[in-house]
Amino acid sequence: MRFFIKYMGKECDESYSHVLKYTGIFGGVQGLNILMSLVRNKFIAILLGPGGMGLASLFNTTVSLISQATGLGLSVSAVKSLSEMLENGDSERAKHFVKTIRGWSMLTALIGMLVCFAVGPLLSNATFTWGDHSLHFILLAPAVGMIAITGGETAILKSHRKLGAVAIVQILSVLASLLISVPIYYFFWQAGIVPVIVLMAFVTMCATLRYSLKLYPLQLRGARGVLGDGMDMVRLGVAFTLAGIVGSGAEMLIRSYLNVNGDLTVLGLYNVGYMLTITYAGMVFSAMESDYYPRLSAVNSDVEATNLTVNRQMEVSLLIISPMLTALIVLLPVLIPLLFSSEFVAVIAMAQVSVLAMFFKVLTLPVAYITLARGKSLIYLLLETSYFVVFVLLIIFGYEQWGLWGTGLAITLAHVFDYLAINLFAYTKYGYRVSATVVRYAVVLVSLGFLAYASTFITNGLLRWICGGLLMVASTIYSLQILRQKTRLWEALTRRLHKG
Repeated sequence: MRFFIKYMGKECDESYSHVLKYTGIFGGVQGLNILMSLVRNKFIAILLGPGGMGLASLFNTTVSLISQATGLGLSVSAVKSLSEMLENGDSERAKHFVKTIRGWSMLTALIGMLVCFAVGPLLSNATFTWGDHSLHFILLAPAVGMIAITGGETAILKSHRKLGAVAIVQILSVLASLLISVPIYYFFWQAGIVPVIVLMAFVTMCATLRYSLKLYPLQLRGARGVLGDGMDMVRLGVAFTLAGIVGSGAEMLIRSYLNVNGDLTVLGLYNVGYMLTITYAGMVFSAMESDYYPRLSAVNSDVEATNLTVNRQMEVSLLIISPMLTALIVLLPVLIPLLFSSEFVAVIAMAQVSVLAMFFKVLTLPVAYITLARGKSLIYLLLETSYFVVFVLLIIFGYEQWGLWGTGLAITLAHVFDYLAINLFAYTKYGYRVSATVVRYAVVLVSLGFLAYASTFITNGLLRWICGGLLMVASTIYSLQILRQKTRLWEALTRRLHKG
C-alpha cells in the first residue's frame, strides 16, 4: 500500500520523469549508434549491393549463433552474481569472482572457436547451394572467441554500474566499424566480409578491456580452481543460453531458407527491412535492461507494485516510441533510397508492414520482464521458444504466399502472437492487470500508427503525403501534450531557456 501511495501526486510526476530520463539517456546513445550505423550501411549498400549485404548478414548470424550456443549466458548471469557481492560490500570475494568470470570467459572462447572449426563444412552445406564456403566459416572462429571474452568483461563493467563506459565502447565500436569496413569493402568487395567481422570483434574486445582492466588488472596468481567457483553462475545462465540459441537458430534458419529458396538479393533486402524496423527500432528499448529491469526486480514479490511499475514503463514507452514508429512508416519511401540506394526500394513495402510489429512489442516487453524479475528462467525459455517457432513458420508461409512483403506481415503477426501469449500468461500466473491509462494511450497511438500504414495505399502521391504528415503530427502532439502534463520536463526546459 505504501508503494501505491508513493506513486500518487508529486511522486507520480517524478516516476514519469525518472523513466523518461533514463529512456532518453540510453535511447540517445543507441540513437547515435543507429546514426553511425546508417552512414556505414549506406556505404556498404553502395559497395556490396543487396547480395553482399545478404552474405554479410549470413556470416554475422553464424557468429551470433555459435557465440550464443557456447557462451553459457555469462554476460547475464555474471552480472547478477557479481552485483550481489558488490552490493553486500564483499570486495575481496568480488575480486576473486572476477577471476572466475575471466576463467570461464576464456574457456567458452576456446570452446566457441573449436565448435566454429568443427561445424564449418556443415554450415557451408546447409546455407549455400553453390561453392564451398567451409573456410569462410572456419575463419570466423577468432571472432567467436573474442566475443566471449568481451561478454565477460562487459559483465564486470555492468556489475559496477559503469554504464558510461559500456556506452562509450558501443559508440567506439560503431565508429570503428565505419572506418574499417568501408575501405576494406572498397578494395576487396565481398572477400572483405569475414576480415571485417573479425577485426570488429577485436576492436570491441580491446575497447572493453581498456575499461575493465582499470577496475581489475589481469592477475594470473590464484587463478587455479576458479572454474569450480562459477558453477552457480553457469547454471543460472543455461536458460538464457538456450533462449539465445533458439533465437539465433531461428534467424539462421530464416536466412538460410531465404538464401536457398530465393537468393542473396532477397536475403539482403530482408535483412535491410528487418534491420531498419526491428533491430534499430528495438534499440530504443535498451533502457529497459539498464534501468527498468532492476526497478522491477526490487518489487517483483508485490503484485500491486509490479503492476504499477510495468504500467508506468509501458505508458512512457508508448508516448516516446509511437510517434517515431508512425513517422518511420510514412518516411520509409524516402529513407531507404537515401540511407541505402535505389536497389533497395523493393523492401519498402515489407519494412512498412513490419514496423507495426513494434507497436505490439511496446505492449509486450515490459510485461515479459516480469518473468525475468521473478527468476523464472525455464518459463522465460518456453515463452521465447514458442515465439520463435511461430516466427519461423509464419516467415516461411508469408514468403511462400506473398514474397518479401509476406515476411514483413509474418513479423507483425508473430509479435501479435507474442503479445497475446505473454500478456495472457502474466494475467493468469502473476496477476498482472493492464491499467486503463495504458489502454487509452494504446488505442489512440496504435490506431494512428495503423492509419499511417493504411495511408501508404493511397494512390494519389500528394494526398498520401498529406495524410501521412497529418498522422505524424497528431501522434507527436498527443504524446508531447501528455508528457508535458505528467512530468516537469517542460518547466525544466523553460527555466533553462530563460537562464540562457
